[in-house]
Amino acid sequence: MYRTQNDSQTSNRSNSILKISLLCALAYALLVGTLGWWWDKEPDSLDVLESASQQAIKLNTQMTTGFISTSTFLSITETLMNKRGGYLSNDIFPPGVLMDNIPEWEFGALTLIRDTARIFRNDFSRSQSQSAENPILAEAEGRFFFNNNSWIFPQTESEYQEGTELFKKYLVNLGDRSESETQFYSRADNLEKWLATLETRLGSLSLRLSASVGKRQLDTSLSGDAAGTQSTEAPRDAFVKTPWLKLDNIFYETRGYCWASLHMLQAIEIDFADVLDKKAARVSLQQIIRELEGTQGPLWSPIILNGEGLGLLANHSLVMASYVSRANAAIIDLRNLLTKG
Repeated sequence: MYRTQNDSQTSNRSNSILKISLLCALAYALLVGTLGWWWDKEPDSLDVLESASQQAIKLNTQMTTGFISTSTFLSITETLMNKRGGYLSNDIFPPGVLMDNIPEWEFGALTLIRDTARIFRNDFSRSQSQSAENPILAEAEGRFFFNNNSWIFPQTESEYQEGTELFKKYLVNLGDRSESETQFYSRADNLEKWLATLETRLGSLSLRLSASVGKRQLDTSLSGDAAGTQSTEAPRDAFVKTPWLKLDNIFYETRGYCWASLHMLQAIEIDFADVLDKKAARVSLQQIIRELEGTQGPLWSPIILNGEGLGLLANHSLVMASYVSRANAAIIDLRNLLTKG
């Protein structure tokens, strides 16, 4: 009788432990799922002029030429790190490690940050090719090229934060009219170089998005140059198709890049106003902004659909590619105006 009662107590204790464990697992899963849902949201649009005004007040400085572009660059970097859930690309614990849409969005925005940081260092802050580079920007650029998914020793966020702080120092000096060594040159050639980088990135994204349905691609690498050569021979006719599991990655990477590009263009429209008006090119830049705004429309589907051509289901990648392609074409027109207009 005693042995039977003891076995019963042991069984009840085991059942209680099992129930508590299951409840804890369910509570943890619910917490992770709720956090993942909360974090899985792209940042809202920025008011670049309002953000720059607040930055000028906060730093107690003046809004000189280039201030809005630099302030917008800072707003983009701060949004990357301080949005819902913070920076997720280097998370090793749930829910961050289980998410891929927002980390891909982050990589798209980071690509624009890296490209623009390099243009600030090499072009915006220098009067000519043989002028000295700004030492603050030279140090800041390298910070943003640090590994984007380093969890520790050092943490990615710490490197990007140091780059942001250096850009803030540049911004303070830029707003100090007595600081003649820190400059931002609003010139057509500087703007054209930044647009050239933007054109290349958008062209690549458009191609990758269009490959969602698969298509035959002719090799045009050496078109227009009869004397041109390349390292190894490439197939003359190849079939290009994005793997199914990569469709949403490319889609959200594009959303992130276009979000950041859109705000930089809005700032550039203000800082380069005289250049654009002299070239009668302001409307061309506004058209680029309008096309990129289309890439930020709300996504009503819970997943990225990949319908075939004119089939029954939508193809979100092709819709995104249409906006990106038109923006890319408008950039080509704007660059021509800047160089020849």
